[in-house]
Amino acid sequence: MPCQEGRPALCEVGAESNTAGTLPSGGVRLHAGEEEVHHHVGVSAFSEYVVVSAKSLIKVEADIPFEKMALFGCAVITGVGAVVNTADIKLGPTVAVVGLGGIGLSALIGAVTAGASRIVAVDINEVKLQQAKELGATDVFNSKDPDVIEQIRDATDGGLDFAFETAGVVPAMEVAYAITKRGGTTVTTGLPDPEAKFSFPYVTLTAEEKSLKGSYVGSCVPSRDIPRFIDLFNQKRLPVDKLVTDIISLEEINEGFDKLAKGESSRILIKFD
Repeated sequence: MPCQEGRPALCEVGAESNTAGTLPSGGVRLHAGEEEVHHHVGVSAFSEYVVVSAKSLIKVEADIPFEKMALFGCAVITGVGAVVNTADIKLGPTVAVVGLGGIGLSALIGAVTAGASRIVAVDINEVKLQQAKELGATDVFNSKDPDVIEQIRDATDGGLDFAFETAGVVPAMEVAYAITKRGGTTVTTGLPDPEAKFSFPYVTLTAEEKSLKGSYVGSCVPSRDIPRFIDLFNQKRLPVDKLVTDIISLEEINEGFDKLAKGESSRILIKFD
């Protein structure tokens, strides 16, 4: 099983329970009155109290506020993990990040921390592109431009060593693969519509010796990676708190989702009084 191979993100039991909306042990423990509330990814946490499997808990030192600790539960481990685990980036390579949501900006921060020599940020939102500059991107491109692929390839002498697609939409994946240089690697963290299809010139995979990899939850081992990412944060080497644009109450959650949908926010924290 993947868990025994050190790849818990690919856990078959976890995938089955997530599809069913249950805890890994089976069944539902959450209710709204008499109505069952399913456990998406074993949690369903938009409530004051939740029931989770003890196997899903990670013990960490309580040396940062809970609202900052909460950032490490999804976007950070997915984005940073894709860089340091899936791609195994070492000092010096060039990197592109296509899609600057919470995962994409986390990947960008991870690339800075890992020592990428050049980081190209790509998105359709000018506000996100400006934020990417502030977080360490060396170049930014608006993917609304019909010539964006040619612009990036020209600016980077044929493309990047690694291109990360983090938007979960086919056009972003097409851009990411196209700006990956010969011999380079395209990594996707996106979870698109199950009906979505991505195609590319088959010959390029061979003739250009490209690699195409998927990264689910950053290929992380949570018990290993979450504590070390928190350590990097405490050392000010992984400033993921800079991604937080709003802190809201649970009653404001619908407005928060609207902001995310419009691209007005990167990370929103829900704080209970």
